[in-house]
Formats: sequence, structure tokens, C-alpha cells
Amino acid sequence: MARLNLLFFTLISCLSTLSMVHSEDPYLFFTWNITYGDLSPLGVPTPVILINGQFPGPEINCTSNNNIVVNVFNHLDEPFLFTWNGIQQRKNSWQEGTLGTTCPIPPGKNFTYHFQVKDQIGSYFYYPSTSIHRSAGGYGMLKVHSRDLIPVPFDRPEAEYAVLAGDWYRKDPATLKRLLDSGRTLGRPDGVIINGKQGKGDGTDEPMFTMIPGKTYRYRVCNVGMKNSINVRIQGHTLKLVEIEGSHTVQNVYDSLDVHLGQCYSFLVTANQEPKDYYFVVSTRFTKTVLSTTATIRYEGGKGPASSALPEAPVGWAWSLNQFRSFRWNLTASAARPNPQGSYHYGQINITRTIKLVNSAGTADGKLRYAVNGVSHKDPETPLKLAEYFGVADKVFKYDIIQDEPPAETSDKVTVAPIVLNTTFRNFVEIIFENHEKSVQSWHLAGYSFFAVAIEPGRWTPDKRKNYNLLDAISRNTIQVYPKSWAAIMTTLDNAGMWSLRALTLERQYLGQQLYFSVLSPERSLRDEYNIPDNTPLCGIVKGLPMPEPYTA
Repeated sequence: MARLNLLFFTLISCLSTLSMVHSEDPYLFFTWNITYGDLSPLGVPTPVILINGQFPGPEINCTSNNNIVVNVFNHLDEPFLFTWNGIQQRKNSWQEGTLGTTCPIPPGKNFTYHFQVKDQIGSYFYYPSTSIHRSAGGYGMLKVHSRDLIPVPFDRPEAEYAVLAGDWYRKDPATLKRLLDSGRTLGRPDGVIINGKQGKGDGTDEPMFTMIPGKTYRYRVCNVGMKNSINVRIQGHTLKLVEIEGSHTVQNVYDSLDVHLGQCYSFLVTANQEPKDYYFVVSTRFTKTVLSTTATIRYEGGKGPASSALPEAPVGWAWSLNQFRSFRWNLTASAARPNPQGSYHYGQINITRTIKLVNSAGTADGKLRYAVNGVSHKDPETPLKLAEYFGVADKVFKYDIIQDEPPAETSDKVTVAPIVLNTTFRNFVEIIFENHEKSVQSWHLAGYSFFAVAIEPGRWTPDKRKNYNLLDAISRNTIQVYPKSWAAIMTTLDNAGMWSLRALTLERQYLGQQLYFSVLSPERSLRDEYNIPDNTPLCGIVKGLPMPEPYTA
């Protein structure tokens, strides 16, 4: 009888364990080997970062709430990290993959990222966050689909295409790094590529995309470049916008779209023209010399080359600003969870803190640096998150080295130090980006999506709030700021962790135009933040220290 009882309880235990396994969200596993290989994106051989021999890297094609496990083997001769642009890493900044959160993967070693795309849908990408590795590629598309039970506000397309486009340099990454380290800029890029290639545009290119007459296709476009905004358009076809960085949009139709650094848009294209070839066109915006490239779209069964006459791009940034103002959140669409997206009335929440940030160029020790409110960020040897977690933050950085208002007097001399703003968990904050310079800025906030409520020319003052879109602004993670203009965003700091706010212009980010938000839960509870993963590498002054007490539920 005792033996039967033991067998019974063992069976119940096994069934319980099996039930727990089956109730957990699905896992996707990847193994990536990171190497350099010589490729010629612009016709000249240059070292390119390959993932499993590919450039662009493998596509991560997942569904909301999937668990993503990526084992990264670093075969480069220098430390390396990936960041997952737009993935919020809920309660899990350990996986953010920036130098402020994570020790880089040493040469010859590996590290396994493990994160969940919790309550997210949309179009994102990953890229290297260390050094200026982004100039060598190493990026790829990350698509998060809605779960089957969540309706999508458009019919399922015939197929989806990933478009990773942006500017590129012919110089090798080592040369570009030496330029920045010596106090110079990278200068103008040499060309534009689409999915790692520059089209000839003479009718000899193999088709990159194919379409069946009468069918509709979804194109997910991300600007993965280093310096310039881009405009995308397709000969003879209109673009029906359906999603921006995880938010379904009001489905306006455009002839072309401006996509700024780090941004991702989805649009639908119907193959309703004469069956032949057409060009997908990408060109730089707001540059004295316009760089452009093409990719060929071929209709199945079509005959005839694409026309050599390319559709013209818009001119000036007033057009771009007006297009931004036309973007609206689709309040009738469902989100990644079974609630209407419009149920979050952000315009009715009281602002608890306003942070105004002004970008600038200056010098430190006679070399070029880029600053935020007069301070240029520098990553310390010990990642900020680890220093804070181990209780040694005071030995690595000072909180609030910049204030919520920029200095009244500006100086060409900038201070170089880690920038960490101490924030209050669950506060609703307003962040103002003011751009006094002549180039377009692009800012990305990790760990959150925010409401992009306004962009206007001039300087921001509190009375400008009357012009905010407080009803249906797009919830997104990247915002552009035009020359001599400002932008305003709003978000709730409800994701505990250490989160990067960074310029997406590569040289600006590398030379200090970034900062971190420290968002700590006072309860040190697993309800608010996960414990440090067991496989987390330790470096700097925390290496060898005893582990802190873990968080509890």
C-alpha cells in the first residue's frame, strides 16, 4: 500500500511539473557565432561583423510573450555585446546589453541572453552596443507577432519583408574608431545599403523582394544607419502605414516615409500595378549631398525592367515634421494583451517630474565630445547596474551629476563622467529634448515605450504643453528632434532597472551623448525586478565581491 501511495504521489508530482512546463510561454533558442568577414557593401572590401556567417544577422521571428534564448560566442579580438533595440526587458535590465548594465563578452568567451518579449508586438532590431561595432554591421531584424487570440487591424498579408536600411562607410571600423578617439568626426557616410547591399539601379540587380499581382505585403523597415535620417518609397506604389515600434497606427496612406535613426515602421503595399520590376528607393534626408540606393521588387510573371526614373524624395524638414504630426495611435486596435490600447489615458495623468535635456558639442582635453546638459557620459569599467546592485555605486559614479534643467550658461568645455539620474519608481515623467544644433537628433529610451506628444521649432516653455497631443500620440521608443527645435515625450517609470537614454547617431553616442536612468523599487521585490541571473559575468570592482541578498517575492 505504501508503495502504491508513493507511486501515486510521484505520478501527481510529474503531472504537476508537466503542467507547469506546458503552461510556460514558448522558448526560442539561438546559437550565434560572431566573427569578422570581408564583404563589399559599397563595392570595396571591408571587415564586416557576421553572425553565423551572415550579414545582416539571423532574423528573430517570435510571438508576444515568447522567451528568447541567444547563446553568443565572441570570436572577435575585443569585447562584445548585443542590445535589443525596443525590447523593453520588463523587470530585467540585466539583459539590456549595454555597457551600463552588462560586462562585455571577452574574446573567445560566450554569454547567453535570456529575455521575454513580454506584452509587446512590433518591429525592432538588435545591434552591437560595444565600441563602434555598429559601424561594422552585426545587426538583424527582431519581429514580434501578436498572439493568435489577439486580432490585428488588417488582413494577414501574403508575406512579410524585413528591410534594414541605412548609411555606411567604406573605411574599416578600426580607422573610424581612431578618428573618434583622436577627436575628429566620422565625416559624411559614403553610401546607403539595404539588407547589406547597394543596388546598381541599372536593371541587373537580382530581385530582393517578389510580389504576386493582386496580393498585399507587409514591409518592416528599420533605419540601422549611423548618421542620417532616410526616406523610403516604392516606384508606382503607395505605403499604408500600420505600425510604428510596437503600436498599431491609424492607417494613413503615404507616397514616402521618413525613418530616422533607430526607428522602425511597418507598411502594407498592394501589388496593383503593371506586372514588372519596380525599385524600392532609400535616400538620405537633410544632407547637402543626397546618398541613395535601390532594391528591386519583381512581380511574379511580370515582364520588363524597372523604370530608371526614380520617385523624388521630399525636401526640407518642415515636410517631415508635418508627417510626424499625421501619425496617430490606433485606439480601436488590440494590444499585445487582451486590453484595448486606448484604455490608457496618459493625457489625464499628473506629471510628477519634468527633465529638460539639451545636446551640445564641446571639447574635453582638447578632443571632441558630445554632451547632455554640459556633461559627456563615459562608461566606467564597472557597469553602473552592477555597481548599484552590489552597493558600491559611490565608488563608481555620482547620481544626478546633471540637473533637470540645463545650465543657464553654455560652455565649449564639457565635463566627462558617468551620467545617472536617480528617479522614483512609477513616477510619470515628462522629458523635453531641446536641440540647439543644426543637425537632426534621434533619441532612444531603453526599457520603456513613451508617448511622443509634440515636436515643434524653437525653444520649449511650459505653455507649449497646450499644443501636446494628449489623446492618441504614438507609443514608441525613439524620437527625432529637428534642428533648432524641441520634442516632448511622456512615460511612466514602472520598469525597475538601469536604463539607457542614448543618441542613435553613432559618433554622438560613442563620444558621450547618452545617460542612464536608475529606477529602483524601494521594496527590492521580485514583483518589481528579477534577481541577477546566475550566468552574469562580473567585472571591475564587483568581481570577487560576495553576492548581495537576493530579492524575494
